[in-house]
Amino acid sequence: MAPPGAVRHAAGGTRSAGGTTRAVTRTLSDDPLGGTVRRTVLPSGLRVLTEAIPAMRSVSFGIWVAVGSRDETGPQGGAAHFLEHLLFKGTQKRSALDISSAIEAVGGETNAFTTKEYTCYYARVLDEDLPLAIDVMCDLVADSVLYDADVETERGVILEEIAMHDDEPGDEVHDLFARAVYGDHPLGRLISGTEETVTPMTRRQIQSFYRRRYTPPQIVIAAAGNLDHAAVVKLVRQALRGTPLDADPAVPAPRRPAAPAVRTRPATTLVEPKETEQAHVILGCPGIDRTDERRFALGVLNNVLGGGMSSRLFQEIRERRGLAYSVYSYAGQYADSGLFAVYAGCAPGKVDEVLELTRAELRRVAAEGITEAELARGKGMSKGSFVLGLEDTGSRMSRLAKGELLYGDLMPVDELLARVDAVTLDDVNGLAAELLGGPMSLAVVGPFEESAFSA
Repeated sequence: MAPPGAVRHAAGGTRSAGGTTRAVTRTLSDDPLGGTVRRTVLPSGLRVLTEAIPAMRSVSFGIWVAVGSRDETGPQGGAAHFLEHLLFKGTQKRSALDISSAIEAVGGETNAFTTKEYTCYYARVLDEDLPLAIDVMCDLVADSVLYDADVETERGVILEEIAMHDDEPGDEVHDLFARAVYGDHPLGRLISGTEETVTPMTRRQIQSFYRRRYTPPQIVIAAAGNLDHAAVVKLVRQALRGTPLDADPAVPAPRRPAAPAVRTRPATTLVEPKETEQAHVILGCPGIDRTDERRFALGVLNNVLGGGMSSRLFQEIRERRGLAYSVYSYAGQYADSGLFAVYAGCAPGKVDEVLELTRAELRRVAAEGITEAELARGKGMSKGSFVLGLEDTGSRMSRLAKGELLYGDLMPVDELLARVDAVTLDDVNGLAAELLGGPMSLAVVGPFEESAFSA
């Protein structure tokens, strides 16, 4: 749905049983902090959003698919990530070398990533090379061949990636914490899958996942930079013509629903014994989903607790006591759930003190709240980080796609800043009391016995 005051660039389109027979385009905003944002829905249900920023000489182009690791069954664990690797291995028209060399020959860059709720394939190029980027990226997402030999090659690469991840305890502890909160729910599983799920996965299983999940209604294409919206839409349609994404009329898929909420586990402690020089700990609890109106208050709360060098936890644990090099808090949000957590990396002998101080600070904020001065600082951090984060085409492209895929709307920058400004002390303190006053889950990776942190 367009934001209030949106100008309709074009409207209508003859509707058939599955969608419209022609593209429908709207102008979503003329943002004073950016450029003109337009959205076109193709007859297939695929959406194209662009932000024209004439002052830039580059363009970021991304293809976002509303499919992630949470859409896998247990035995499919890692299929979305496996597929992300394979789509770069060759299409009906291009080899893997053709794909990489085409973009690199013009000084561009391309990559992809998989999350629990979506997958993104993107390229960043000079504005004059945008037609090439569109043709290459649409080709690899729409028409990859998934040869058996490539499946075997990438299986080995992914197994090495899983092993490398296991050698990074600072990363591993975040996955352990997700499992502590969500258990065997897909949100608690590894995005990469495990050796047990990736090793037996067949080309046929991946191909089935590809064709069932990568459909036009599930796809958003976003681009930002020095571009013309109509030209981008035309180039996308040309690139997809004759591919499996050149499909019958349909309507865009709705965003992933926020209800029913994911059931989380009671407060749980998980320990991964590992001979490391540093212990890695996360203490936290279930949070709120990403469309919850309190998300702006949560951003302020997060900034005050552990969002920067002036935060309470950083000052108490690192600056005053020197107990940890890294300590911060963060909020993770999904369509129907969320997390709030504090991470610290410290010497194994200091873990108990770090946890005691962290628990005490969380209890204090839950009981007493934050101050007016902290509220103002937390708001300033939220607004500044958001605006400064929009100073490149990649972040602006991501904002377009996430607004469409995750929220079903693109909130104007001024409105978002106003929503942060509107957060009150009562908003933050009420949320703190709700989230931080109860039992906490704990994840630990380090040289400890599994029973070391038993109550």
